[in-house]
Amino acid sequence: MRQNPNTKTVSLIGVPMEEGAGRPGCSMGPKALRIAGIAESLEALGYRVEDRGDVIPQETSYIPGGTAREPARVAGFARAIAEAGEAVFREARLPIFLGGDHALGFGSVGAALRHAEAEGRALHVIWLDAHPDFNTPAISGSGNMHGMPAAWFCGEEGFEGLMDAPALPPSRFHAVGIRSVDPAEQELLTQRGVDVCDMPMIDEMGVGAILRRILGEVERDDAMLHVSLDVDFIDPEVAPGVGTTVPGGATFREAHLVMEMIHRSGRLTSLDLVELNPFLDDRGKSARLMVELAASGFGRRIFDRPTQAA
Repeated sequence: MRQNPNTKTVSLIGVPMEEGAGRPGCSMGPKALRIAGIAESLEALGYRVEDRGDVIPQETSYIPGGTAREPARVAGFARAIAEAGEAVFREARLPIFLGGDHALGFGSVGAALRHAEAEGRALHVIWLDAHPDFNTPAISGSGNMHGMPAAWFCGEEGFEGLMDAPALPPSRFHAVGIRSVDPAEQELLTQRGVDVCDMPMIDEMGVGAILRRILGEVERDDAMLHVSLDVDFIDPEVAPGVGTTVPGGATFREAHLVMEMIHRSGRLTSLDLVELNPFLDDRGKSARLMVELAASGFGRRIFDRPTQAA
């Protein structure tokens, strides 16, 4: 059942979180996205936008085995994010999670999974990222938990006690734009049958064909759709404001096409904007691009874009 986005209120949830990443700076991401005009861009498209402020991490004593770094802090954020997201879902509003590093996916996808279960709906997740983030505390070399949320929400072991949520079938996890995978992570992805669409596949088939196939599966399942957009999905020449730059990412037009197709599907029910590190950005270039991509996801067309001053 599609939902008409023009009747929706969009709720912004800030997540000033950097403990999941390997270097500081992502905690400034929510403010940078607000300054770049996320609310104003969506209001210009006819949406009602409310800003619920930034979440405050809960106190936890979560300590998994393995190499995970800052686990209690990450778990505290995850639980606070999930509660904030569920509250938005219950009010029939669409949450946009402003990151913050990609460990916020523990909470944002956790909230979407809980809501989907309560509604008796399926959920698909499109993960736009250079990395599949399918490590576990047992196999991660760095221990950085921004590389682990997908493994958790697909039901992998090693996260017991982090947070309760239904598991997402790996076949409904679509990792798009992948070009950096750890060896043990690659083996796990293959074993689980995750839908990995790497950059060579995009080069060969075109991103439009890949998105049509994925969105067709979402339509077939009459599913909710959570989209998680990492700055490093895009080539670092276009979007430098990220701590995990990997050359050879999506072009400006490929990224916009993905978001335009997601809007046209009418299936988007929640969105992450993650891994923006303003300290590494070039005068707000990446923050503005993320806002523009979000606007494409909510219906802005190429004809609606004003010409930029030289």
